[in-house]
Formats: sequence, C-alpha cells, structure tokens
Amino acid sequence: MRYEGTVYRPPSEAHSLLIQASIGCPHNKCTFCNMYKKTKFRLRSVEEIKEDLAAARGYYGEYIESLFFPDGNTIVMKTERLVEILNYARQLFPRLQRITVYGSARFVDRKSDEELRQLKAAGLSRIHTGMESGDDVTLERIKKGTNAEQIISAGLKLKKAGIDVSEYYLTGVGGLERSKEHAINSARVLSVFSPDFIRIRTLVPYPGTPLYEEYGQGNFTLLTPHQALQELRWLVENLECDRSMVLSDHVANYWNVQGKLPEDKHKMLASIDHALSLDRSHFRPPHLSRL
Repeated sequence: MRYEGTVYRPPSEAHSLLIQASIGCPHNKCTFCNMYKKTKFRLRSVEEIKEDLAAARGYYGEYIESLFFPDGNTIVMKTERLVEILNYARQLFPRLQRITVYGSARFVDRKSDEELRQLKAAGLSRIHTGMESGDDVTLERIKKGTNAEQIISAGLKLKKAGIDVSEYYLTGVGGLERSKEHAINSARVLSVFSPDFIRIRTLVPYPGTPLYEEYGQGNFTLLTPHQALQELRWLVENLECDRSMVLSDHVANYWNVQGKLPEDKHKMLASIDHALSLDRSHFRPPHLSRL
C-alpha cells in the first residue's frame, strides 16, 4: 500500500482500512483548512488503487469490515471508475460492512440520481460531507464553493439513494458577528433532509490559512468557549430532524453533546446549559486545540 502526503480521515474511520483514491482536494480554497494547501489534486488510476487493495488483502487477509477512500472529495471520481473500485474491494473483502468517502455538496450534487444508485449498489454506504455551515453569508466568506441550496440538493439526493449522510458543522466559523445566523440557518438546512449523522467540530485557527491571518489581524473574532456553546445551543434548539444522530466526536470540541433527534433534544440542551454554567477555567483557550 502506498500513501502520498498526510492522510486524513474522520475519527469514526479510526478502524477502517485507508486506501488513497485521490491525492489532495479539487476545491482546496476553504479559508479555514490547511489539510491540502501544499498538495496538487489528482485522481489515482484504477489500476494503482486495485494494486493497493490487493496488497491490503495480502497483508490483512479477508478480515476487513470497514474501508475508507481518502483524500478530499473522492466522490469527484467518474462514477464508472468508482463503481469498478467498489466492486473490486467487495470481492477482495467479503466481510465488508461499510465503504465510505469524503464528498462535499458541490461534487455530490453533480452526480445524477442514477449514478448515486449505482454507487450504492456497488457498496458505497456513507459519504462524509463537510457542510461547515448552512448560512450563505458564512459559506461565501470561507470560500466553501457551495451554498445552502446545493447542500440541501446533495443531501436529498444521497438520502434518496440510500447512502448515509454524515454532515459536519463547524462551530465558530461564522465568527462572533455571524454566530447566531450561522447556527440557525445551518439548523434550517439540516432539517430539510435529516442527515444520518450531524458531527460537531469547533473551529481552531490553523497557521498558514487565510482565516488564521484574518484572526491575527483582528478581522475575525474567535468565539470564547461560552460563546461557542451558546452557538451550539442555537443549532440544537432549531434542529427539526428525524432520526439524526448528533455527535461531538472530535478533540477540539468544548463539550460532549450527543443524542438522537428528536427524542434526545431536551437532554442535549440541558447538557449544554450545564456547560454554560461552568467557569471558563474548565475549558481550553479558544485559539489552541487539545492536540
């Protein structure tokens, strides 16, 4: 198996086999992200990917139950090629229960309903998609390359195809100025298609990113822990999702808020209210991650 550069995967894929299908990110303009800034995007050939899958089979045997294909936005691959890779992976690993990729709304929405059905039939079971925000003003400011309408369209397409949707919400990315709008508009967007998972992330400005420069120049106000928790409360309070799981599965978050919607909403709000009652000394400084 061959890897190029730093390989990123969601925390929920910690036990998955990682096989790079793409290198870098085809968008690579988000102002908060430093993951692929020094990497030129390219898709690996089907032959190379198959070789790595075969090497993994030789090393691990058939005992692989979860497979994730990095890097950023592997969903951009032509459908027939991705289908070929998915089918080959399932032949090699008959115990596979889940195959996942990254795919932002902009690139998911380019797929037709039929293409997504083909991918589902070939074994694609989940897409991790970094919406970050459902607020168009915030999306434009962070150069996400998509908008609320497209996020909804992509989410509805995936749900229709039967592919699990794992959406990521980035607390604080709207700054203090846009915090409430960021939360409420994100809740509105998510409520339209009820993702299977809503995963909470908290913004930490990383050196080398445009947002870090804005922060350093005083043009972006980073939320305090209590302001971030208040934003999270606005989000949860306004979510009207059916059978969506809210998860705070990242080390950068200030508080572990999780539960299933709609039945656990009151428990999550009560947990956030408790966190809001704690002194600031209980939380990390907002400009530092725990890593």
